Amino acid sequence: MAANGPLGIAAIEDKIVQAAVVAILTPIYEAEFLGFSYGFRPGRSQHDALDALAYGIRARKINWILDSDIRSFFDTISPEWLVRFMEHRIGDRRIIRLIQKWLKAGVLEGDQWIETTEGTPQGAVASPLLANVYLHYVYDLWVQQWRKRHASGDMIVVRFADDTIVGFQHRREAERFLSDLKNRLAQFALSLHPGKTRLIEFGTFAAERRQGRGEGKPETFDFLGFTHYCGTRKDGAGFQLGRRTQRKRMRAKLKEITETLQRVRHRPIDEQGQWLGTVVRGYFAYFAVPTNTRMLSAFRVHVIERWFRSLRRRSQRHRLTWERMGRLIDRFLPPVRVQHPWPDRRFSVMHSR
Repeated sequence: MAANGPLGIAAIEDKIVQAAVVAILTPIYEAEFLGFSYGFRPGRSQHDALDALAYGIRARKINWILDSDIRSFFDTISPEWLVRFMEHRIGDRRIIRLIQKWLKAGVLEGDQWIETTEGTPQGAVASPLLANVYLHYVYDLWVQQWRKRHASGDMIVVRFADDTIVGFQHRREAERFLSDLKNRLAQFALSLHPGKTRLIEFGTFAAERRQGRGEGKPETFDFLGFTHYCGTRKDGAGFQLGRRTQRKRMRAKLKEITETLQRVRHRPIDEQGQWLGTVVRGYFAYFAVPTNTRMLSAFRVHVIERWFRSLRRRSQRHRLTWERMGRLIDRFLPPVRVQHPWPDRRFSVMHSR
C-alpha cells in the first residue's frame, strides 16, 4: 500500500461506524471481486498473492513481467468516481452519504488540518475496502476484458491493493497492455509512476535467451517485500524462481531494532532478549520462504552484532564476552529455518481444481 501520505484522523465514534459499514459491505463486494485481487480481503494474505504469482510464472509460458506502480494512489483517488462506483452496487443512500462524509473529513499533515478534495485518507478503517472498490472498477474488470480481447498468449495478473504484477508470454502484448493501461488510468485521475514502472524479460528461458544475445542476467523485480529473480534448481535441472528479502526492507527493520536497543540499553538483559526474540520470530514468520535462507542468516547476524554492541556499551568496566553472548543468542534468538512451503505446493492445496 502506498505510504508516507497524510493520515486521516477519525474520532472513535467514526471508527466504530466505519467498522460497522465495512462489515456490511464486505460480503457484498466479496461476491463481486475477482480472483487475482488479494489485498485486504478476508481469507487472503500477502503470501497467497506471492504463491499465486510464483505458481503462475512457473506453470504458464511467462517471458515478460510488467512491474507497475500507481503514483500516489491513495492521494489521487477521485471521490466523485468512487461515489459513482459505490452507487452502482449500493442502493442505501445513508451509506453513500456516510462515505461522502468520510472522503471530505480532511487530513492532518504536520500540524495543519487540510480539507481533502481528492484521495481517501490513509489509516481510516474503511480505506482498504474503498480502495479495493475503486481498483475493482478501474483496473480489475478492465484487465479481465483486456485479457479476453487482446491476449493470444498466456497472461497472469496478481494485485495486492495498489501493488500489481502482470506477466505475459509475448512482448508485443505486454507493450500494448502498458500503453492501454496508462490511458485507462488517466480516465480515472490515476497515473503510473514512470520511475517505478518497468517491463522486464523474466521467466523460464530468460537467462538462456539473454546469454544467447550476449546480455547480462535477467533483471529482478520487487513484490510484497521480496525481490524475485531468475535462479536455477539445486540439481541444476532447470529454472527456479528465487525470492529474497528486499534489501531496503531488511535495512529498515535493522534500523528500527538499533534505535530501540539504544532506548532500552539499560533494561534487564532478559527483558531485551525476550523482546528481540519476538521481533526476529515475527520477521522470520513472514520472510522465511524457500530460497531466502541466506538473507535470513544475514539478518540474524546483523541483529546479533547490534545487540552485542549495545550490551557492551552498558558499562565500561564489565565487558561482555562472546562466550556469554553465545548463550544469550541460543536462549533468546530463534534459528534460521524455512517456515513456508514451496509456493506451488501451497497454491495447489488451496486451489485443488
